[in-house]
Amino acid sequence: MTQQIDHEMIQSIFNKFEHYFNKMNQQQEWLDLKSAAKYANVSYNTFIKFRKMGLKVAEIDGVKRVKKSEIDRFLQDHSF
Repeated sequence: MTQQIDHEMIQSIFNKFEHYFNKMNQQQEWLDLKSAAKYANVSYNTFIKFRKMGLKVAEIDGVKRVKKSEIDRFLQDHSF
């Protein structure tokens, strides 16, 4: 009985953490270039090449940000 309660408590805590991290990940839609490269699972230098290939990057007062959905679109468009 105690093991069942422990398991349920651990599962509940795990679910709360998972929900929190998913929510945090969804909230950060705009990424800096280094985070965007990590999101795309490529090196920073490769990500810069993506920009030259047409990846759209927002730049305001020298601050560059990329939307996750733009990265997803770019990768999908360049997949074969």
